[in-house]
Amino acid sequence: METRRLRLLLELSRRGSMRAVADAMHLTTSTVSQQLAVLAREAGATLVEPDGRRVRLTPAGRRLAGHAVTILAAVEAARLDLTPGAEPSGQVRVAGFATGVRRSLLPVAATLARDHPRVGPRIHEHEPAEAFDLLAADAMDLILTYDYNLAPVAFDPSVEVFPLWETPWALAVAEAAPGTRLADFAEADWIVNSRNTADEDVVRTVASLEGFAPRIRHRADSLELVEDLILAGLGWRWCRTGGPRRPGCGCWHWGPSRCCCAAMP
Repeated sequence: METRRLRLLLELSRRGSMRAVADAMHLTTSTVSQQLAVLAREAGATLVEPDGRRVRLTPAGRRLAGHAVTILAAVEAARLDLTPGAEPSGQVRVAGFATGVRRSLLPVAATLARDHPRVGPRIHEHEPAEAFDLLAADAMDLILTYDYNLAPVAFDPSVEVFPLWETPWALAVAEAAPGTRLADFAEADWIVNSRNTADEDVVRTVASLEGFAPRIRHRADSLELVEDLILAGLGWRWCRTGGPRRPGCGCWHWGPSRCCCAAMP
């Protein structure tokens, strides 16, 4: 199979139409169609099927497009490795949670642009579970993730993980909330992340250590919404220390630590 035909198939999987592929690759639509037909004969499988006035990939076509990502990346890596003094180039696809992107990626973006202007990051905000799924699907090159010392993540052994930094967490409460011990909040309602179960696991773990089962009432991802819920007296939640706080929203300094990690295949 020729890599240029694999490239056409991959572009079709991303762009959705022969015309869009032809425009992107500076070819005619008939040329794209002919090359994909040759690729189908080489693969011994039907790769494209009609879908109304357009076409779509068959299950075999989608599988081959997935392999094409790996094959084309390997060919490019080999080319660069064998080119003396080659300047690094290409896209680095990064998925990560918001704080990790702000703290670990954005500070080096200017240095990357200055030292390697042909390398461009492509940043996607995702919670750890979502980011790991994208990494497994070869849709990302690098992810920024986190786990808690009380609820550690069981990382896939095929993934290489690099610890970056660690931050303590605390209990975010309304400033007027009574209590000096975690057990004083046994009858309180709790807020957990709507997109990740890690902090819920921590809440349940630390609560069990204090002898009570937490009442999980609310699930929210936006920190602004979390603070709104706290200020309305609707519940408490674990939060990172040192972050900005709105008037009336306090921070009770006791909690697990959270470790930010980078992971790559």
